[in-house]
Amino acid sequence: MANIKSAIKRIDVAKKNTARNRIVKTEVKTVIRKFKELVEAGEKDKAKDLLKLVDKKLKRAVKTGVMHKNKASRTLSQMAKMLNK
Repeated sequence: MANIKSAIKRIDVAKKNTARNRIVKTEVKTVIRKFKELVEAGEKDKAKDLLKLVDKKLKRAVKTGVMHKNKASRTLSQMAKMLNK
């Protein structure tokens, strides 16, 4: 355990940030999984609506620094490609 006051604070802040990042990552993964399930089931209309939500979640993850913008862009592109097959 850290002895310096600023180091103790950094540990606390890191724990809060980690918890927040974990929540955002989990939301993104869940929405992506649901999208893939809809595409595999052949429900293109519902998947199309869900793609908008995926885009929103990915952009939020990028904005908060949880995910790199290129990864989010690549993921969205792959999902759009999946939908259009």
